Amino acid sequence: MATFISVPLKKSSEVDLVKPLSKFVTATYPAGEEQAEYIRAVEELNKLRRSALGRPLDKHESSLEILLRYYDQLCAVEPKFPFCENQLCLTFTWKDAFDKGSLFGGSVKLALASLGYEKTCVLFNAAALASQIASEQNLDNDEGLKAAARYYQLASGAFGHIKDTVLSALNREPTMDISPETVGTLSQIMLAQAQEVFFLKATSDKMKDAVIAKLANQAADFYGDAFKQCQYKDNLPKYFYFQEVLPVLAAKHCIMQANAELHQSVLAKQKKRFGEEIARLQHAAELVKTVASRYDEYVSVKDLSDKISRALAAAKKDNDFIYHDRVPEIKDLEHIGKAALVKSTAITPPLSQKFTDLFEKMVPMAVQQSMSIYNQRKAETVNRLVGTMREATNLCNGVLASLNLPAALEDLSGDSIPQSIAEKARAIVQMGGLQSIEQLIKDLPELLTRNREILDESLKMLDDEETTDNELRTKFNQRWNRTPSGDLYKPLRAEGANFRNILDKAVQADQVVRDRYTAHCDMITLLCKPENELNAAIPSANPTKTLQGSEVVNVLRSQLAQLDEMKKERETLEGEIKAVTFDMSTTFLTALAHDGAISEEQLSLSQLDQLYGSYNQRVQATLRTQEDLLGQVQTSHQEFSSLKQSNTEANQREEVLKKLASAHDSYVEISNNLREGTKFYNDLTEILLKFQNKCSDIVFARKTERDELLKDLQQSIAREPSAPNFNVPAYQSTPAAPAAGNPTPAPRTVFAQQPQQAPQQPQAKPMPPARPPPPSFNPQAASAAPTNAPPTGPPNTNPPPVAPPSQAQGPPYPNYQGYPGYYQMPMGYNPYAYGQYNMPNMPYMPYQQNPGQGGYPAAPPAGQPYPGYPQQPPQQQPYYPQQ
Repeated sequence: MATFISVPLKKSSEVDLVKPLSKFVTATYPAGEEQAEYIRAVEELNKLRRSALGRPLDKHESSLEILLRYYDQLCAVEPKFPFCENQLCLTFTWKDAFDKGSLFGGSVKLALASLGYEKTCVLFNAAALASQIASEQNLDNDEGLKAAARYYQLASGAFGHIKDTVLSALNREPTMDISPETVGTLSQIMLAQAQEVFFLKATSDKMKDAVIAKLANQAADFYGDAFKQCQYKDNLPKYFYFQEVLPVLAAKHCIMQANAELHQSVLAKQKKRFGEEIARLQHAAELVKTVASRYDEYVSVKDLSDKISRALAAAKKDNDFIYHDRVPEIKDLEHIGKAALVKSTAITPPLSQKFTDLFEKMVPMAVQQSMSIYNQRKAETVNRLVGTMREATNLCNGVLASLNLPAALEDLSGDSIPQSIAEKARAIVQMGGLQSIEQLIKDLPELLTRNREILDESLKMLDDEETTDNELRTKFNQRWNRTPSGDLYKPLRAEGANFRNILDKAVQADQVVRDRYTAHCDMITLLCKPENELNAAIPSANPTKTLQGSEVVNVLRSQLAQLDEMKKERETLEGEIKAVTFDMSTTFLTALAHDGAISEEQLSLSQLDQLYGSYNQRVQATLRTQEDLLGQVQTSHQEFSSLKQSNTEANQREEVLKKLASAHDSYVEISNNLREGTKFYNDLTEILLKFQNKCSDIVFARKTERDELLKDLQQSIAREPSAPNFNVPAYQSTPAAPAAGNPTPAPRTVFAQQPQQAPQQPQAKPMPPARPPPPSFNPQAASAAPTNAPPTGPPNTNPPPVAPPSQAQGPPYPNYQGYPGYYQMPMGYNPYAYGQYNMPNMPYMPYQQNPGQGGYPAAPPAGQPYPGYPQQPPQQQPYYPQQ
């Protein structure tokens, strides 16, 4: 392993950012140049992610720049898009950087619909790449030392930032590589290496020994802290990575401490403390000796060891012949000071020097949400003012219709159509008459049905996915560890319930309009007829021409003219109120930048009061004017009615004229209501289609996440043992033979205070296929056989079967005469061999010579066991040659 430690990068699965982000842009911003610019920015963001994560990165600053630029862009885009599971759902999948997985299960990975998770993993890769770039620097020159120190401090800061933010960013348990314990340890390792680089820089610059000693002692302290964090975290040593890192950390701790003692000894020599000089050099020599004996395969200390040895020999020689200073104990020496020249780089975006926000013109989501609420408040204010004026106008028209004004002033002849009635009839015909209203009424149910179908289909998608999620949760129990669909869909279901409530209220409003149309249908039909038919339908009465020119008639006409003027003023005022515009985004952006949050209600109400305060006063003035004028009209009408000649025909005619005037006003209002209803349903259709797309997107994302989780669960189940462990009977176990040759020493471990593990068994050579067991025989009987029988089979060196050890044992390395450290491979039984076995220093045991078949040995004497079973070891014949 390299002297300096670097961190491997995480690997990510490909994610398509274009489709969901473009869909959000299209749904949020109107078509035009702004929308097209944002869609181009989305495509650039997708290309940037592919450049940063979709290919292997070189250990070069340019690759790190791409990673940092992508991280900065994620930080900039996070507040501008609603990245969450129930809105803009993007699932990011990352593999564990250290876990290499298994053959069947694959490596550990985590998929989350969280932009914070993506940011955390990208920052981890930036830190890992920075550590790799630092480890590749040439430390023989100043530029390389400065670059290495800078990158190590950046890596330390990035890992430390992840440690502080990962749990809040993910809201669930992360993978082990980005857990707070792991990244905290990595941050400490990077800081220690940065301090070591400063030590190397001070050494190459030949700074004072006191300064170098403090730098080295501080580096040793950092390495010691990192070693402790690795050692005492139960979840870290299981990684092969940390098992390789631990020896390096332990070695670096000793080396830095030895360097500190070496340079401090020079300082002691300068102060003529020769005994202290020898003590420190002896301590340094012991530290280097420890490294050479335990960690020589990781770190070479030959040069440092030679340097310390030469200095120690010279110091001892001078002290023995000249100074004769007492050598103190190391514990009695003054502690070496520490000087920390490094600190973790603060992670404050932008980190890239070439960063430009692709979505610079897009306002953050907090501003967008505040703007949406502000627009609702503005619409409510406008509707309240306009609605107040319209209600007052309808009240005025109703009062005048009940008084048969102005028709009563125009109908002084008693036999012709009043001018106002004729104008109202022509206005209804121009507006489409009955056919227009009937078509609008006919269209409403179709629009309502379409909206209900869209809403029902959207909610059904949520129901189906939630049902599937609940079934899988019941099946896998705790393993199904994703957010329940029921909790995730609560905002969408609340939004759907609100839409359904709106539709129910719309149905009630539609019924009110239909009832009103039914009540005035006959009179509206009469107004739609030709003028001669309309005149014939109106009853005639005795003429009242004597009232023409009277003062009361002139007063009434003047008052009615004032009311007409007031109505026109209201129409103008309504147009002005609707035309008021103000861009609140600047105000909200300023508040967000200044305070970090937006007090939308306070800012909106204050601005709306400034915009519509004067209009509200004008509306109230028209209401007071109307109230005064209507009072005057009613008084004048009473006087006018008392002057008119009252009879039955006149009353009938006046009643019909009142109904015709009221029918006209109702027609206008019904027509407006139906057109507003049609527009409402069409607008609601667009909103419901967006709601449907939102439901479709989140259901699709959940299905993708579900398939990924199912795949991971299947791999996890495949890695689990199919049955619990059980003990194999002793007679079924065959001891594995170690490989021939000298045994390989067991690897060293650097886990302090850890239980000693058994050394590994050496690898055995491939064994031949299993053969039938040999027949049992009696050693005594076999020894009585003729000794001059020629051997016909190979010598048998099979060891007797033994029971499995109760605890971990070291590798068997027996020594035999003439073959030190050599252990022969066991020979299998040859069922075709004839004759007898020949073993050194043991009586051979021939088989009985029968024609064509090797004889079987006789049974053992009574009371003696069959050979080969370790039942009575003292009575067993020696199987191996005696030393």
